[in-house]
Amino acid sequence: MSLKNRISDEIKTAMKAKDKLRLETVRGIKKVIIEKESTIRADGREELTEEEELAIVMQLAKQRRDSIKQFTDAGRQELADKEAKELAILEEYLPAQLSDADIESAVDEAIAKTGATSMRDMGKVMGPVMAKLKGQADGSKVQSIVKAKLS
Repeated sequence: MSLKNRISDEIKTAMKAKDKLRLETVRGIKKVIIEKESTIRADGREELTEEEELAIVMQLAKQRRDSIKQFTDAGRQELADKEAKELAILEEYLPAQLSDADIESAVDEAIAKTGATSMRDMGKVMGPVMAKLKGQADGSKVQSIVKAKLS
């Protein structure tokens, strides 16, 4: 079942359960998917690939993480809590996140393959690691681990 179909089912379920937050969040996902589909129709395609759908949810989750940080820094805890609840719903559609140890081993492997030795080589390491861990690790977490290893 594609993510779009799953989202449609979730919308119906949320409406029946009168779960306003879930309904709002999954409608937001569907809105972005439909917008993206309208842009790819110019290329002659009808539907997004699973990777493209996953990228949309990852982008929405990243936006929520950024919002949580900004609201917390501004002392707006009630808004940060709402964003955290939305993030939890979005994470249901993402693959399981890897542990720090798993991310570190992927970074170590990439460093060994590329021969990276300093911060100037960070791009050489980040590319392969992010491609390998696509959807399974937050980019900022990977970046901090790479920085620590190359410093």
